[in-house]
Amino acid sequence: MMNGILLTAYILVWPVISAAILLTLVVALIRDLRNAAKSDREMI
Repeated sequence: MMNGILLTAYILVWPVISAAILLTLVVALIRDLRNAAKSDREMI
């Protein structure tokens, strides 16, 4: 029984980690876009 719980927890942790990484990237992108707009520069 414990093995099944650990396997389930292991599988469910990966979407949380992926969501946290995606959120970090999106926040960094928004911050960069705002900084570029404030200084009248383009992102590319």
